[in-house]
Amino acid sequence: MVRLAVQIPCFNEVSDLPLALADLPRKLRGVDEIFYLVIDDGSTDGTSDVAEACGAHYVVRFARNRGLAAAYSAGMEACYRLGADIVVNTDADNQYCAADIERLIEPIVSGAADLVVGDRQTNSIGHFGWSKKLLQRWGTRLVRRAAGVQVNDATSGFRALNRRAAAMQFVHNRFSYTLETLIHAGVQGLAVVSIPVRVNAPTRPSRLFRSIPQYLQRSIPVILRSYLAYWPGRTFSRIALGLGLLGLLGVGRFVGHYLIDPDYNGHIQSLQVGVFSLTLAFLCALLAALADLLSVNRRLSEATLLRIKEIDARELRLWDLAPGESRAGVHRTWAARLESANGAPLPIIKTFVHTPTEIDGSK
Repeated sequence: MVRLAVQIPCFNEVSDLPLALADLPRKLRGVDEIFYLVIDDGSTDGTSDVAEACGAHYVVRFARNRGLAAAYSAGMEACYRLGADIVVNTDADNQYCAADIERLIEPIVSGAADLVVGDRQTNSIGHFGWSKKLLQRWGTRLVRRAAGVQVNDATSGFRALNRRAAAMQFVHNRFSYTLETLIHAGVQGLAVVSIPVRVNAPTRPSRLFRSIPQYLQRSIPVILRSYLAYWPGRTFSRIALGLGLLGLLGVGRFVGHYLIDPDYNGHIQSLQVGVFSLTLAFLCALLAALADLLSVNRRLSEATLLRIKEIDARELRLWDLAPGESRAGVHRTWAARLESANGAPLPIIKTFVHTPTEIDGSK
């Protein structure tokens, strides 16, 4: 049996969420069960109530706004616990065409991909300004080099993941998940595929950032931090190599002039710069060795966490909750049923109530 979860991170989306939920597919080829999960990121306009009234099967509620990255991570954790085999992430403003979800999951159903990113083909989007299109191309090229994955639209939030990839969604920044998760996917060796998708007309301006400079200010550190986190040995080794070459050049210049004229001491600055650079190169080499060991420990910790997630989901069995039963912050409620692709009824619609200790381990 193949379970598909469609998750929608939300923050004050009362006006747009009903349309986004109404457009979601009720049947998909290769999928037996479908459920919708809305992550209410501390909304104050009753988004959770609207989500439940409009047919969301689960709702994750934050007591206060924690940002898109936290909402995305909480949704992935909940979907994994609820037994989803495929997770699709989309936006509450209905930016992406929900009819393309079937195309988005095809490479995962066929086993050709672990992560599929919807390519909005930003160059052809009329309401995207030239600066935003340029930013999209620049960001995508940078992520390609940093992550080693071939994507055409790195900042697209319209994505599909298989169960293994969903469990590997570790997001450590508070801004956005799009860039960091692609870098992590490259590190983990996940098969990443881009699929052209359509977009709907905009209903409101982006709330993630107010201007292009602000986006650059917040996204560039995310890319650099992610790169340093997963390839620290390579990074510090290159720095050490550059400083070492500079140091050898300075020392070599001094030695060369000294051999030509031992009585002339006017090139002592070259010796000072060379020795200083070689010292820094040695320290960076030590940092590279230490960082590489820490990186290995990080990978071991993530592998352990994946195993813990698997055991946790199997023991909780949230998908088997009886009507009215609550377990680990999940309360099952009565609601209308849907039908799966093969015509069988889906489980009763449920509501997922967030508690910090259950989703992200915070106190």
